[in-house]
Amino acid sequence: MTSFTTPDSFTTRPTLQGSFGMSASTHWLATASAQAVLERGGNAFDAAVAGAFVLHVVEPHLNGPGGDMTGVFATAEDPSRPVVLMGQGPAPAAATREHYLAEGLELVPGAGALAAAVPAAVDAWLLLLRDHGTWELGDVLAFAIGYARNGHPIVGRVGATINAVKDLFAEHWPTSAALWMPEGRIPAEGEILKNEAYALVLDRLVEAASDAPSREDRIDAARREWREGFVAQAAVEFIKTPHRHSSGQDHAGVMTLEDFAGFQAGYEEATTLEFRGYTIAKTGPWGQGPALLQTLAILDGFDDDRLDPSTALGAHTILEAQKLAIADREAYYGDAAVPMDYLLSEEYAAERRALITDQASAEFRPGNVPGHTPFMPPLRTEYTPPALAGEAVFAGVGEPTVSRSGETRGDTCHIDVVDQWGNMVSATPSGGWLQSSPTVPELGFCLGSRLQMTWLEEGAPSSLEPGKRPRTTLTPTLILKDGKPVVALGSPGGDQQDQWQLLYILRTIVGGYAPQQAIDAPSLHTTSIPGSFFPRTWEPGGAVVEDRLGEDVITDLELRGHQVTRAGDWALGRLSSVGSDPETGVLTAAANPRGAQGYAAGR
Repeated sequence: MTSFTTPDSFTTRPTLQGSFGMSASTHWLATASAQAVLERGGNAFDAAVAGAFVLHVVEPHLNGPGGDMTGVFATAEDPSRPVVLMGQGPAPAAATREHYLAEGLELVPGAGALAAAVPAAVDAWLLLLRDHGTWELGDVLAFAIGYARNGHPIVGRVGATINAVKDLFAEHWPTSAALWMPEGRIPAEGEILKNEAYALVLDRLVEAASDAPSREDRIDAARREWREGFVAQAAVEFIKTPHRHSSGQDHAGVMTLEDFAGFQAGYEEATTLEFRGYTIAKTGPWGQGPALLQTLAILDGFDDDRLDPSTALGAHTILEAQKLAIADREAYYGDAAVPMDYLLSEEYAAERRALITDQASAEFRPGNVPGHTPFMPPLRTEYTPPALAGEAVFAGVGEPTVSRSGETRGDTCHIDVVDQWGNMVSATPSGGWLQSSPTVPELGFCLGSRLQMTWLEEGAPSSLEPGKRPRTTLTPTLILKDGKPVVALGSPGGDQQDQWQLLYILRTIVGGYAPQQAIDAPSLHTTSIPGSFFPRTWEPGGAVVEDRLGEDVITDLELRGHQVTRAGDWALGRLSSVGSDPETGVLTAAANPRGAQGYAAGR
């Protein structure tokens, strides 16, 4: 019998149930497109790829073709093996610390081409389609091509995002203004927005694939065209011209044709942890995913009453465990040799657990790992680039995610799909959002800004280094039980992605909540961590909560020393999920109601 708080009987929508197939994502058009593929005989991978390319079009402020993605999936043929789809590009060969320091930088910019890793999302999606899908490329891309060419009614956040950077576009990024500010104005909510340039890009990828002898060869031909053909040529040529960055200065990009051609997406073994009879599968420590596993390992040693996010004791315990795990993320994670076996061991979790007291910590406390020296990042509560001293901070910086005040400026994207055969995929595409860098006019999109997650200090596992992947925040989750996938889960939210997913996992696995109940329940997260996005500041002891957590709980957290920011009743969390019960065959789906944009569908 669980000791969790009984969930509210009211939910914003039902947990969908069926047996045919389920899709859930951060935008209803992507969900509808994915579900349409399932209805026409495609499998979960065909559906996810179709939905993902639609997300490039309908959520351009949250992701784009020039960005990145990570996924984790299991196939019907090999259900017990969770696989990571690695769509995180590395730093270009000329992206050296020395070059950036010589440009007068102290941090990698949060916007502009110097922040761009090699684009990886498109190649990753096409790799997944080639190896695990069944549809032809043109059929999968038809949904996105249609929305790009014929237009789609934009959500209000697109216009709000453009409005926030309108001066930047008008004064410094004219190609972005030309695409996103038609006739010099901000597009209104519901206005039909078109992107003919991107539609032509997708047309040309399909055309490049048309003459190859097999389906796999056709998709590989499109991948080569992306990496070596007109896309790479246009992007590389465009960023040679210096343009405004979030440093307040003009810089040229350093990416070359060789950087584009040298990257291919791939597959990796998932990093896993057993928790209460379930296997939780995440990316490796080149992403932040294992920090969720470390948090679960710490929490697993507590009684259930300390795992309930809806109580003061539970919320406090969760926040403190997250601080400890994410401190280790900063100290040890990167595209390097990371001692994950030690960091996920029961002995180490017990050592970290013992640090949690009844009072909130405002310290940065990474653990001690034999043979490794923890990196101590600059712990700044404020940062303004020297070139902007005395001026307003550049509007296009960082990730467009939730601010400390709880204001929603945007986010990343997410999509989950499960089909009737047992294939299941969770994927988080991001980067290359419209405010990342100037739009390449021939392509209708810009490069991403993932390198802002690297440090210019020496000695960090996540220091900027040519050919190395930045430590991404993109962190989808796959959950297995008895060797079969049962939940695909994820959320936008930068540093909050795993924090919000943790609450879902605790509420469903330990608390017995239904998926939609878990998504709807009040959320919270810590800001007492160095941010992964420019300007990379932190708030010692900071915690952000939804007001629905309740006055008594919030007051108790404040008495314990948490510096609490109230975000409003429905402000935190962007979760979606799909599920499968192998015993009954029942499939489920649920999606976030906050922002009135995410949707689930299925039958």
